[in-house]
Amino acid sequence: MRVGFGLGSNMGDKPANIAQALKHLEERQIARLHAVSRTYRTPPWGVLDQGDFANACAIGDTSLSPYELLAEVKRIEADMGRAPSRRWGPRLIDVDILFLGDHTLDDPELTLPHKELFSRGFVLAPLVEIAPDLVLDGVPLSQALARVDLVGVRPWEEQG
Repeated sequence: MRVGFGLGSNMGDKPANIAQALKHLEERQIARLHAVSRTYRTPPWGVLDQGDFANACAIGDTSLSPYELLAEVKRIEADMGRAPSRRWGPRLIDVDILFLGDHTLDDPELTLPHKELFSRGFVLAPLVEIAPDLVLDGVPLSQALARVDLVGVRPWEEQG
């Protein structure tokens, strides 16, 4: 089943944290990744008194159910050293399930597609980079990207 991940970090070596999480997804056979975006530098969202984030997206295939997948990404976060913190606060690594096939879920543990997906430029920019024709919940992601604030969202390599 096709799966999309959003990854973020704003502590330590941010791009390396994302690369490590991607490696765990494949090595632990959670997903076979087919496409990985560039890493993007993005300003903090939600809680503004923290450093910039590195963000990236990946698409692949998995045989796991939604809740099995959730348990595995939470295990990656914990194994990498993510500690509980305030909502939208600093984090070593964040691995979000953006979508899983055509699953739609809306409960306190897991919402699919991800409930903030269509409003976050730091997710849409890297996701559209690797899947420009992707449509989720009847919404072409390229159209959603055109409607969001992209101020400060830029490839990691770019300065300024």
